[in-house]
Amino acid sequence: MIFSKLPKEKRNHLVLVALAALIAVLGLYFGLIQGQNESLARLAQKKLEVQASQRRVLDAVRRASEIDAELASARETLSDAEADVASGDLYSWVINTLRQFKSNYKVNISQLSPISGTSDVSLLSNCPYKQATVSLSGTAHFHDFGRFVADLENQFPHMRVLNLSLELNQSPAADDQETVSFKLDLATLVKTNPS
Repeated sequence: MIFSKLPKEKRNHLVLVALAALIAVLGLYFGLIQGQNESLARLAQKKLEVQASQRRVLDAVRRASEIDAELASARETLSDAEADVASGDLYSWVINTLRQFKSNYKVNISQLSPISGTSDVSLLSNCPYKQATVSLSGTAHFHDFGRFVADLENQFPHMRVLNLSLELNQSPAADDQETVSFKLDLATLVKTNPS
């Protein structure tokens, strides 16, 4: 059948039917099929996200023994780091620690004040430890005292020297020329829940 040989009325009906069919197909595509395609794309993206999450969970399950070993290692490291943190009777702990430490230095600690009660750590916020401070004073050769303070803070990273005051000893003796009198506050972390 040749389109040009059809009568005008049938041709118009045929064109209208073709247009109606085209509009119906486009309506179905844009109304139903495109919405379904977008929904399928969203579902595919969600499926990828769930699969990635599932892989992370499965990796964590597979690594459970490794994670336990890392946790045990971290606990051991923390326990080693806390080995010389103050706990128990703080005053005797400070006296014993300072006595053992100063034996290698020519530093004379003549006064040791009572230790302050424990308080929140002033240098760090949300710290799981408390802080205690003790004041001490004494005399030492200038260089010996410098080494003493440096080594004290290096050997005990949980202690800090605060409010250091040095005065030159005014003694006329030749061997006391570089002797200083010192006063300082020694702040130390305190384990609040020894385990």
